[in-house]
Amino acid sequence: MTLAPEKEANMTRLRNAAAATLLLGALSLSRLAHADPCQLEINGTDQLQYDKQTLTVPASCKEVTLTLHHTGKLPREAMGHNWVLVNAADFNAVASAGMGAGLANDYVAPGDKRVLAHTKTIGGGQTTSVTFQTSILKPGGDYRYLCTFPGHNALMRGTLKFG
Repeated sequence: MTLAPEKEANMTRLRNAAAATLLLGALSLSRLAHADPCQLEINGTDQLQYDKQTLTVPASCKEVTLTLHHTGKLPREAMGHNWVLVNAADFNAVASAGMGAGLANDYVAPGDKRVLAHTKTIGGGQTTSVTFQTSILKPGGDYRYLCTFPGHNALMRGTLKFG
């Protein structure tokens, strides 16, 4: 059976488009499969939200790097965000202590041993990271993260699972 030249050209374009789609899909899956589970990312918004309520770190990670992106537009003085990791039992105490610490201290009380890791406080369009050793964590431990900017922790909070 012979196809008209126009139909044959359309079939060739369709096969090429399908092949390109499959190739792009395979590349995307490959990137996901090779994503480093010890590298975490989270976004904070001007609407007082993190985009993730749970972060998971496998026990095989010896250290973790958490990168916080502030996807909003407001400056850090008005709508600053940070990421602070604590034992669940210390959540409220760290939040309260952070309010008194002020922006100059990134809303983290200096020397607060209850803080396991924290980023700087950033404003809209900015990014910051913190790297910490997982030796401070116990597999199956009860860990929480929060933004300690005054009033933000009511909504900007989540759970970190390790192991």
